[in-house]
Amino acid sequence: MREEAYRAYAKGISHMLQAGQLTLPYVLLKHYKRLGLTESETMLIIQLIGYKQVEEKDFPSLDELQQRMAMPSNMVTAALQRLIKDGFLSIDEHVDEATHVQYEHYNWTGLWERLGQLLSEDIRVQHEQQKASQDLHRGGQPELNLFEIFEKEFGRPLSPMEYETIGGWIDDDRYSQALILLALKEAVFAGKIHFRYIDRILLEWSRNKITTTEEARAYTQKFRGNRS
Repeated sequence: MREEAYRAYAKGISHMLQAGQLTLPYVLLKHYKRLGLTESETMLIIQLIGYKQVEEKDFPSLDELQQRMAMPSNMVTAALQRLIKDGFLSIDEHVDEATHVQYEHYNWTGLWERLGQLLSEDIRVQHEQQKASQDLHRGGQPELNLFEIFEKEFGRPLSPMEYETIGGWIDDDRYSQALILLALKEAVFAGKIHFRYIDRILLEWSRNKITTTEEARAYTQKFRGNRS
């Protein structure tokens, strides 16, 4: 084959590849592990999306899927069954009005709803973190960053769930910053630096109608005196 023919062939392949592209949600690739999907299940989803978008096949056969996947047909079947069982995928039946032929196709509503819920939860956590930070500044102590103090004492960055917990103490439970910090100091003093223990301290103070650091210190001293 001459050089011109090679170039023409390469150009043709290039056009073919461009014509066969599929649109894939990036959030699926980014967050499939958080959805509890394995790499094999994710690749199976990608193959099904490819069949629908590029080849216009809404319901490829197991043989067709097995030829595309690097695993035996029984594993392809098991992966499909799990996607359906866990609500990522469903099978809809329709009847063609013109031919009265019944056909099936995969319904992806479950997968898209799961991804939507996941992204919505991420946004909610971010908003709560921002609101908690704004509340700290509105409290008249802009120099005090509760999250940074917690990270310093824990010796690591806080997780989104831990940010949410601190935000809940401020917004829902109405604990003051000073009271939260005192509970943190008590946890450090006891050598039990974890959120569950800090929450127990705050809950104990709340049950005893303690709202100020002075009351909390007096209660703690009394408690320690009774134990000694």
